[in-house]
Amino acid sequence: MNWEDFFKEEESKEYYINLMKSINKAYTKTTVFPPKEKIFNAFDLTPMSNLKVVLLGQDPYHSAGQAQGLAFSTPCDVKNPPSMRNILKEISSDLNKKSTCEDGDLNPWAKDGVLLINAILTVEEAKPKSHHKLGWEKFTDNLIKFISLNTKDIIFILWGASAIKKEKIIDTSKHYILKGVHPSPLSSYRGFFGCKHFSKTNDILKQLGKAEVRW
Repeated sequence: MNWEDFFKEEESKEYYINLMKSINKAYTKTTVFPPKEKIFNAFDLTPMSNLKVVLLGQDPYHSAGQAQGLAFSTPCDVKNPPSMRNILKEISSDLNKKSTCEDGDLNPWAKDGVLLINAILTVEEAKPKSHHKLGWEKFTDNLIKFISLNTKDIIFILWGASAIKKEKIIDTSKHYILKGVHPSPLSSYRGFFGCKHFSKTNDILKQLGKAEVRW
């Protein structure tokens, strides 16, 4: 199975047809992020055959130049947003070394087998969660079900309440779940710092005989 199989399944469904109509309209009438050609960037960079980890975010960054179709990631020439700064702090504390992605561009993680996917894949400029309820949540629910059903030994990292809701659609007899609070400044001090999800992920990968992620 590969992502093409997943998209073939979804493309014929009524919710997906309506979602694409709404999204195409939004791109013509308002400013939407990420750039249209980058909406499905995560799938291009992390083929299913290379998948080791699913890291689930909420929705894309809503300021110009930030979103690039990978959860939490920004282009290297853009200042790291607060959530990304907190992720880098936790990596440094957890692994006792700096991240390989100090510039906030997480393309290397994606190429290393980490699917960086948001629950909602698009957003209107300066309006967080503005594309909530267009159908993206159903799309990502179906994606997680597809991964859960057609693979094994995937580590799902769920940060924040909306990501943790997806826990119930993951088959825990075949997969691993690490969950905790979101790295945003609003919640990071309530348990994100010290969660050690980066070392825990690599410990599981080692046990499975897989290459560790170069966080």
